[in-house]
Amino acid sequence: MQNGESRAGHAPLLEARGLSKNYGDTRALDGLDLTIAPGEVYCLLGPNGAGKTTTIN
Repeated sequence: MQNGESRAGHAPLLEARGLSKNYGDTRALDGLDLTIAPGEVYCLLGPNGAGKTTTIN
C-alpha cells in the first residue's frame, strides 16, 4: 500500500494527517491521522468533551 491509497487500492475520500486543535491551554486534538476510503463508514465514540465534534469540524 502506497501513501494516498486505501486498502482497496483507490484514492481516499478523506485523508487528514497530524491534525491538532487547541482551545486556549486545552488541547482537544493532538496529531490525529484519519483516512476514509469511498464506501467506508466510521463512527466516533467518546465521552463529552473528548473532541468528536472538533474532529468533524
